[in-house]
Amino acid sequence: MAQKTTPLVSVVIPVYNEEKILVPAVKTLVEQLNGLGYDYEIIIAENGSKDRTVELAHELEAEHPNVRLLRSPQPDYGYALRLGIIEARGKYVICDEIDLGIMDFYRNALKNLMEDRADMVVGSKVLAESKDDRPAMRRVATRVINGMLRIGVGFKGTDTHGLKSFNRERILPVVHKCMLGKDLFASELVIRAERGGLRVMEIPLHLHEIRPPSIHLMRRVPRVLKDMGYLVYLIRFKG
Repeated sequence: MAQKTTPLVSVVIPVYNEEKILVPAVKTLVEQLNGLGYDYEIIIAENGSKDRTVELAHELEAEHPNVRLLRSPQPDYGYALRLGIIEARGKYVICDEIDLGIMDFYRNALKNLMEDRADMVVGSKVLAESKDDRPAMRRVATRVINGMLRIGVGFKGTDTHGLKSFNRERILPVVHKCMLGKDLFASELVIRAERGGLRVMEIPLHLHEIRPPSIHLMRRVPRVLKDMGYLVYLIRFKG
């Protein structure tokens, strides 16, 4: 059953092979969002899953009028996130992960956006007030990537990947300028917003994932390094 009213908030969640946690995670998020008191939609941006993710997402869509499934054929996190943002109907968009759903971030980010203190709010895992419970290797990887972004493209913030929220109308032109998919779309989006003069605010996170990531970190390294070089070229030379 389709949602009849235009939501205030769209939550976009890229998913890939998430049959084990999709249903309980989405049902928990529905309960939590109902408690916030805003009209909302949850967009499941599925991309290339080989398990029962699509079947389960269809069942969730049929059961919950606030849940919507979008599909793309290739496993590409960045493309799925981009598609979800473009297709979102809410004034404010929250980009989340299926294993997070941190309501403190939702509340704080939406408050700052609604009070027009920022155009984009990024949940930083490395601010002094943050608490990152991920494995040490992933914490180190985050700091290395952010350090490379500061050196390579002059990034002024502390984090780009993970939870973020924004005024969709103001950020949509930036989305259309982004060239990368996969892991670095989110980074390119934040960097282009910052360089375009939009107000990017960082707020701390208490991050605790409910399971290990679906794609092993070391398998992503060669692709991330290649895309990092391309991102530097795009920002420094193409603008």
